Amino acid sequence: MDLLPLFTWLDTSFLAEISKSYGGVFAVVQMFHLLAMAVLGGVVILGDLRLLGVLMTDIPTAKVLRPTYRAFDIALFALVLTGIFMSSAVAMKLFYNEMYWVKMIALLVGVLFVYAIRRPLLGNDPDTLRPISRTLIALSSLVTWFTVAASGRWIGFS
Repeated sequence: MDLLPLFTWLDTSFLAEISKSYGGVFAVVQMFHLLAMAVLGGVVILGDLRLLGVLMTDIPTAKVLRPTYRAFDIALFALVLTGIFMSSAVAMKLFYNEMYWVKMIALLVGVLFVYAIRRPLLGNDPDTLRPISRTLIALSSLVTWFTVAASGRWIGFS
């Protein structure tokens, strides 16, 4: 599937015009992007460290994880929206950037992992899972989201 027409359209869209013309608007959107990134990263780390038995071991796992689900969903939604806006400013540059595609693939893997594997496996009571299962879920999650973050950061250097 050729995505070049999509990126060409995004580069010439109204969003791109705003993001290229008004630095203040871009900065505010970027601030929300970074805030959402901090929330998403925080809830991932909190949940995964609880699954690993490192944090909050005196609290049942479900009580720690359930509140993180909504925060994750909102942060992911905000990240996608602000990311599209920010990408519009440099759409053609991103299209040819290999690290951007690594990040997008890792992000897709992370989202699929959360909604298709992590949440269904953890179910209503994660403490009923074998410890090795919880450990593998947590480590897989941490590696996946670290890959998203690291490749996203590397975009600026490539």
